[in-house]
Parts: sequence; C-alpha cells; structure tokens
Amino acid sequence: MKTGVLAAPPALPPVLRPTAFVLAVAGFLGAVVLLLLYAGTTEPTGMDAVLVDALAWSDDPWWTIGVVIDYLGEPIGSVIVMLLFLGACFLARRPRTAVAGVVAVLITVGLTSGLKPLTGRYIHGDFLSYPSGHTGFVTALAFTAALGFFGGLGRGRASVLVVVVVVLAGFAMGWAQVTMGAHYPTDTLGGFGVALAVVPVAALLTDKAMSRRAS
Repeated sequence: MKTGVLAAPPALPPVLRPTAFVLAVAGFLGAVVLLLLYAGTTEPTGMDAVLVDALAWSDDPWWTIGVVIDYLGEPIGSVIVMLLFLGACFLARRPRTAVAGVVAVLITVGLTSGLKPLTGRYIHGDFLSYPSGHTGFVTALAFTAALGFFGGLGRGRASVLVVVVVVLAGFAMGWAQVTMGAHYPTDTLGGFGVALAVVPVAALLTDKAMSRRAS
C-alpha cells in the first residue's frame, strides 16, 4: 500500500500536463522573443510606450495598492508569501507541491537575475530591467499552487482556473512594477514567460524525484 510522499497528490497532475506545457512553451518563446527585441535598449518604445501610459496609475489608492503588491516580491515580503504557501501545502498534505514551489521559485529568480546582464536592458539609465524578477517570483508561485490544488477538479475546469490564477497573479505584479516605474511592461512579460517555462518542468521533475525516493 502506498503511503507518505508516494501517495501524496502530484505537483503536476496528469490531467493538467497538456495545459501546463502549452503555457510553458508559450512562455519560453515569448521570453526569448522579447529578449531579442529589447536587448540593449534604454527607452520605452513601441508596445512599451503605449502600455506605460495605460498602466502607470500614480494616483492613490492605486499607488498604495501598487506598493503593497510590490512588497510581496521584496525580500521580507517574498519570505512571508513563501511561508504562507508552504503552510497551505502542509495543511493540505501536499509535500510535492511545496517542494516544487521552492524549486520553481529558486530557478525562476535565478534565471531572471542571470538574464538581466545578458540582455543589457536598462531603465532610468542605471538599473537592469529585463526580465522582471518580481513578476517571475509571483507567477511561479501562483502557477505551482494552481497546478497542485486544482488538479482534482477535472481537465476543463482545472485548466481554466489555472490560466485565470496565473494571468491574474502575473498581471497584478506586472502592473505594480510598471506603476512604480521599476520595469517596462515588456520586462514584466519576460518575467512572466520565464516562470511559465520553469514551473511545469520543476513540478514534473519534483514528482519523479520524490517518487523514486519513496519507492
């Protein structure tokens, strides 16, 4: 009889694998295309110029809301968010989701940090901006949680919920970054894409590793 980790719900439920990997491929391609388009730039052009005007809501209460959302990606805020995520996984007895979330966040944050100097895109003259680590962090955690917690709802309903949660999380943090002037809109799309590409792979590898260890 299967017990413990082996019997725990998977981080990447089979029913959600097609949806997850479609998002992963789209995210990877989007992040690469944006990197190639905006490498070495220092000004908002094209889509950025339009979206900055549309998304930068500097009046209250929007500015305050943006500051609060941004805090979730700051060192202390991100630790609080991670602890809440891990606590929810513990209460729901989803150790694989917990491990996958930690792995996905570490890889996403590492990639977004490493790609910044490679891309060489600057904002305000001095700050490397592509891709957005804040957006990647929040998206990775939301994506992992959605995969782990919605897998038992059936393919259609679960897929819709996963997409909605991921898009809302990414948009909220992306909007906050643009509103605060920390990133161009395409920077946030790049961070979003990196997270989409990382999470399904991290979840699948977590399931395989923990299954081998428990068997």
